[in-house]
Amino acid sequence: MPHIVRLPVEHEQILATLQVFFSRILQQTQVDAMLAPVHLPMKHVVMPSLVADPGKMTGADPLSPSFPMNSAKLVSRLTRRSGRGRFAVVLRPCEIRAFVELVKLKQGRMDKVFIIGLDCLGAFSNTAYSKFAGECGRDATTRFCNHVLFGGRDALDGFDLASACRCCEHFVPHGADLHIQLYGGNVRKEILIRCESDQGSAMADALKLEEAADPQDRAMVVNDLLNVRKAARDRMYANTATVVDSIEKLTRYLADCVNCFNCRVACPVCYCRECVFMTDVFDHDPDRYLGWAERKGMVKMPTDTVFYHLTRMAHMSTACVGCGQCTNACPNDIPVVELFRLVAHRTQVAFDYPAGKDVGDRPPLAEFRESEYTEVVGL
Repeated sequence: MPHIVRLPVEHEQILATLQVFFSRILQQTQVDAMLAPVHLPMKHVVMPSLVADPGKMTGADPLSPSFPMNSAKLVSRLTRRSGRGRFAVVLRPCEIRAFVELVKLKQGRMDKVFIIGLDCLGAFSNTAYSKFAGECGRDATTRFCNHVLFGGRDALDGFDLASACRCCEHFVPHGADLHIQLYGGNVRKEILIRCESDQGSAMADALKLEEAADPQDRAMVVNDLLNVRKAARDRMYANTATVVDSIEKLTRYLADCVNCFNCRVACPVCYCRECVFMTDVFDHDPDRYLGWAERKGMVKMPTDTVFYHLTRMAHMSTACVGCGQCTNACPNDIPVVELFRLVAHRTQVAFDYPAGKDVGDRPPLAEFRESEYTEVVGL
């Protein structure tokens, strides 16, 4: 049965409290190393880092609006094969959901990882965060947290959340062993942690954390934000649907694509070691290019850009968790996530399959349900 424990916060130092908590996990439990967002010493950059020395946790920053990559792929690397040691990982909700999908695809294992999830405050795009951190320096995370938790939902000094975050209704983690609650309650005085598994309860006991109760206003705060996010999501679905509802419009939407394949690399659930678009299948002979140009009068180069995105959507839309890293990685600022979220929403509704919800749910294309028979055969 899930229960709540508390971390006292001294001098309103929310981030410092979490850093000490992570350090204690490395010192006082059976965890050998922890994957967490950490400030790099050479620049205002927060990157996922595997920390084995508790003293290095002074740079940990899970509250930063920096989200350079979805760490699910990194957790996959740490758990896919057998090895010594046990890892704890600090993840955003979309990273947990992506890792759940990778586990279903045999790309990771749950038995050697301890998951710590946080209520997600959202993130900026990579370019926006770089400017924000450059202006705010060491105070960047504190200013961001205070604004989100105590200020309001408007842009902070002209910096707004990434489009994927503004439309995300999954900001509360599911599937974590420990769930760090930031919404509701008074995090300036205490941080409440929900133990979601036997492993989580054992961890709390090992750290001798005090029992607590859920704050009365948490449900209201979470529900209010959920309604705001759902409204933004529905507007995004409607707006995107109107600009991609024909092949001509879709071609225009993707016109700036140069087949860099950054979105494929950044996607946490696109796991193929060799993409078909990197093989000889799409390494066309010169005569074929000339034939297309002669037949049509003109052919856009590089070719197959729309086909590439259609193929990605066909392969990955059932597993898409809407993290937005595809848009984050696009050099030409194509709003890829809006297209993918729309298609993923329709696909997942059709199969009654919420991506990343439960590791026990089989991917839609891995099973055939009797009720689908009439749709397939047309009877």
